[in-house]
Amino acid sequence: MTDTEPTEEEAPDGLLGWCLVANVAQETARGESGLDIQRGTKHFAVGTLLWIPPARWDPGWGRWHAVGRHRGNSRRYVNMVVRLDDLENFRVKGVYSEGLVRGLNGYDHDPAAPRTLRRPWTRERAQNWADGWNNPREGIVIDGRRYPRVSVPNPPPAELQVGGDILHLAHYGPRGPHYSRMPPPMEWVPET
Repeated sequence: MTDTEPTEEEAPDGLLGWCLVANVAQETARGESGLDIQRGTKHFAVGTLLWIPPARWDPGWGRWHAVGRHRGNSRRYVNMVVRLDDLENFRVKGVYSEGLVRGLNGYDHDPAAPRTLRRPWTRERAQNWADGWNNPREGIVIDGRRYPRVSVPNPPPAELQVGGDILHLAHYGPRGPHYSRMPPPMEWVPET
């Protein structure tokens, strides 16, 4: 038995494999600088359960393949490339449906073996990815220079200590948090 198949002790009846899943977020950002807030995505309604197979090829930074029921036709599964920023509540679920297996396999689906996932997740690997995406971290910019190895949670803290320096949050936008070694200016309050 390979490590991708569930063991007898943990496999419920009818389980065909494990998969990483997520829901479409309530609000998704579109347009220039993400200022256009929409409900759901063009292809999936808010809260739609999306099944995320392991990557076949790289669709681009911050994007992933997903299988779900389309906004216009809720009976069939469709394959789409979605932005990870549009998803929330990542977790691991078992696959029980042959129709879902067909969607997850995509062009690799073998009609002779309709219940076989071609590239299954292991439960542990899918859980590790879910934990990582549920707690996103962003690389920072210090005085105009990007430091990808230093990351902060979202939302970023107002002050951060890195290598003995105290950094102050100067700007937070779509390109991540920008920190400065200079403290923020003091607000002038007139004496009364």
